[in-house]
Amino acid sequence: MADTDNTSEGGRDYRETLFLPKTEFPMRAGLPKAEPQWIEKWDELKLYERLREESKDRPKFVYHDGPPYANGDIHLGTAMNKILKDIVCRSHQMSGYDAGFIPGWDCHGLPIEWKVEEQFRAKGKTKEQVTGSEFRAACREYAAHWIDVQREQFRRLGVNAEWYEKDGDPNTGPYLTMRFESEAKIVSEFLTIAMSGLLYRGAKPIMWSPVEQTALAEAEVEYHDRKATTIWVKFPVVGEDFPVVIWTTTPWTIPANQAVSFNPKISYGLYEVKAVMSEEELGFKPFAEVGDRLAVADNLAADVFGAAKVSEYTRVSDVDPTGWMLKHPFNGAEFGEGFWDHEVPMLAGDHVTDDAGTGFVHTAPAHGDDDYIVFLGSGRTAKEIRDIVDPEGAYRPDVPRFAGLDIIRTSGKKRGQDGKAGPEVLKALTEVGALLGRGMTTLRDAHSWRSKAPVIRRATPQWFIAMDKADRDGKTLRNKALAGIDQTDFVPAAGRNRIRSMVEGRPDWLISRQRNWGVPLTLFVNADGEPHTVLPQASEINDRILETIRNGGVDAWFTAEKADLLGPGVNVHEWEKVTDVLDVWFDSGTTHAFTLRERGIIDDATGQADVYLEGSDQHRGWFQSSLLESCATRGIAPYKTVVTHGFIVDGEGRKMSKSIGNTVNPLDVAQKNGIEILRLWTATSDFTEDLRISDEILKANVESYRRLRNTFRYLLGALDGYSEDENVPLEDMPGLERWVLHRISELDVLVKSAYEKFDYKRIMSALINFCGVDLSAVYFDIRKDALYCDPISSTRRRANRMVMNELLKRLCLWLAPVMPFTTEEAFQTSHLAGMSDSVHLLTFEDVPADWKNDELAEKWAKIFKVRRVVTGALEVERREKRIGSSLEAAPVVHIDDADLLGAFDGEDAADLFITSKAILTDAPAPGVAFRMEDVPGVAVVPGMAEGRKCARSWKYFDPAEALDDFPDITPRDAAAVMEWDQSNG
Repeated sequence: MADTDNTSEGGRDYRETLFLPKTEFPMRAGLPKAEPQWIEKWDELKLYERLREESKDRPKFVYHDGPPYANGDIHLGTAMNKILKDIVCRSHQMSGYDAGFIPGWDCHGLPIEWKVEEQFRAKGKTKEQVTGSEFRAACREYAAHWIDVQREQFRRLGVNAEWYEKDGDPNTGPYLTMRFESEAKIVSEFLTIAMSGLLYRGAKPIMWSPVEQTALAEAEVEYHDRKATTIWVKFPVVGEDFPVVIWTTTPWTIPANQAVSFNPKISYGLYEVKAVMSEEELGFKPFAEVGDRLAVADNLAADVFGAAKVSEYTRVSDVDPTGWMLKHPFNGAEFGEGFWDHEVPMLAGDHVTDDAGTGFVHTAPAHGDDDYIVFLGSGRTAKEIRDIVDPEGAYRPDVPRFAGLDIIRTSGKKRGQDGKAGPEVLKALTEVGALLGRGMTTLRDAHSWRSKAPVIRRATPQWFIAMDKADRDGKTLRNKALAGIDQTDFVPAAGRNRIRSMVEGRPDWLISRQRNWGVPLTLFVNADGEPHTVLPQASEINDRILETIRNGGVDAWFTAEKADLLGPGVNVHEWEKVTDVLDVWFDSGTTHAFTLRERGIIDDATGQADVYLEGSDQHRGWFQSSLLESCATRGIAPYKTVVTHGFIVDGEGRKMSKSIGNTVNPLDVAQKNGIEILRLWTATSDFTEDLRISDEILKANVESYRRLRNTFRYLLGALDGYSEDENVPLEDMPGLERWVLHRISELDVLVKSAYEKFDYKRIMSALINFCGVDLSAVYFDIRKDALYCDPISSTRRRANRMVMNELLKRLCLWLAPVMPFTTEEAFQTSHLAGMSDSVHLLTFEDVPADWKNDELAEKWAKIFKVRRVVTGALEVERREKRIGSSLEAAPVVHIDDADLLGAFDGEDAADLFITSKAILTDAPAPGVAFRMEDVPGVAVVPGMAEGRKCARSWKYFDPAEALDDFPDITPRDAAAVMEWDQSNG
């Protein structure tokens, strides 16, 4: 049909007899206003509760939500993360599972402490002026505020979850790590590990943040380049007239030196300086002097003397450092006050190489892992380690000359930059003549991921969970964790190798923090550092501790009397209460225990969540802490599948940054375009890689949304007044309708399989293409004439409407997990609303087996191949203004492939080409015929349609075929009009 008048020569207006689409579903979505209204309707419906009630007898799909931090508004990353999780749960719910979604929040930890400290400072109070109870109460209040804010922001994303507690029942609603019940369960899990013997206290060097004044775990650091001063320092050999030379990138650790390490496998030599570069040449006087004799590794001599600006040197002899005793560079210095007048042993260590440095390694066991290991491996004890740096990252008051000097600046605009310690050490080394050379280098070094400031290694008493202590069966926590990884599915598969390599090489799990806002390490220790779990009364003590936390939360630990917790038979004077708090990663690692197990969602001992889903950074974070905690307490991984998404970058692949100005606020998107666009962007992206977003990318998603919405609108209009009474048996349907049903059967398999595999991009790509090509450009276009102009009773029109009903229903269901607002609107606007109170209460329907017809699909693939050539030829005719509508054409289609020609048997080619007539022939085509290179054997000669133009359908027809009463319309149109007249009086 073309856009023209439908009035006959006799004056009748046939427009009223046409069956034109009619729907209240608007073309413009108005999502920013409509979406909140749908959320209100779902609240009134109690949709989440209805889903739980109606699916309680189904098999469970257990998704466990990784907790966001209760601190600040959500951002695009957290929005995308929550949308993905919502799609996971919605799609499994519609796949026939009971797929609940219990959201949660991480409530303890340093970021909240910082914000609360700022609040108190604004009131003129320092942290020291606030009692612990008052401070923790303020932290609890701060977290509660942001939980309420974020909850509403997540709800605005269309996330259907258990957002609210029901009737004060702590086993309902979201989980919060700061609920008393949760804190008690965290303590219970901690004490279980303590009782297992995996917990120990050690003074090994750990990553310490001077800015935050607490220990950090590997999961809390990130690595960045930083410039560092490098120095070459002379350590005199006792009884000899030469020193050994060490090289270090941490000058501030020289005052903490307690040994120098060497490797017996390295070849060492004694070298003599013959000449140095001139002061005039350098602009400064070299530290080396002619006649100096120095011991270094042979392979590194050239590097050392180059750094020392030595222009000529000679090798004097071999040297063997075994058994040497050295002097500290500050030994005997007037400013040293005897502090460094101790022996410095040479220690053999495999960690020493001759790849860089000098072949001798400065060893400060308080500030390096290798240093610590080689020091203790030499028979020395942890008590002999010199701890000369305080929690603020400054030298302690008893350190001569350097007392109070900071290693890293912890405040002000230069926070994180080198402090005064390093320069003063260099000055002192120069004064005593121990400096041989200095320079600058760039290091890849650890920084706190919160403050972004560098961290230092510092030996402090901390609590660890042992990774390599064997249980009765000879299995270690590392063994169990690696086995758990092997038994877990990873999406994408690369996640397995990522987390496995981390677990294989990770040190013991550092779980203590020196902060205020967190779950305490509920231990008592004796003078030997043993925890109370060694006592025969340990179980009774633990029960009292748990009851105390359950009733009063974390505050109760700090306020409870020792005697009340330790109970009878224990000398309270021999035991001290530990005041450290647990690493928040331990908190979040236990969430499966108080969210899934305490609520009875999974079996306490052997149950596993089906899916954990987070960003790829959580291989070192929540995925790993959950794995370790579960393996330590139950011997199994807490999950069956781990799904990982990438990070969000801008359209050019750059990291999101406020300074660049490329950030996107999800709430702004909701206000401007509607959150459905953001959900569509999430689902159409390959979330296993980094996701790109920009205004242009969002515009493309707006266009995709419009295409899908228009599909819904057309179907709704076409189905106006539809009843299942119109349906026809499959065997009576035209071939085109049976082809569409076949496509539905194919897509049904694809959609269900892809939802199961979390491959949302595949689903959306297939459905957007299906709507834009198979439906809009082919099926709808071809069947528009039948829908508008066929008699209502015609088999073709009834079959068309029956298929459209299936299309509407399937698209509503398939797209509901991704586009919950639009599918609900389409569902409620249609006759489908009678099926249920909400589309989200339905499940994916099975497709009848007889819809699938591969042989029929092959036939139509051939027809569409020919049709594409015809469409191309007609497009040329339109462009050249030889025709307006395709109904003005009557092409002759030359097909020299019998297989292609035979595909049209039983089909009306003109209907399929949307022309008034069409002739198919195997006769040779003239040279002027239209052809396409990729469709050989098909050529089209466009021709003008002859006869009379139907006043109703605009098809050209032979007037001799017209009925007497309707000379100006085709017999088909006449039958439709007569049927309409009969129905309408």
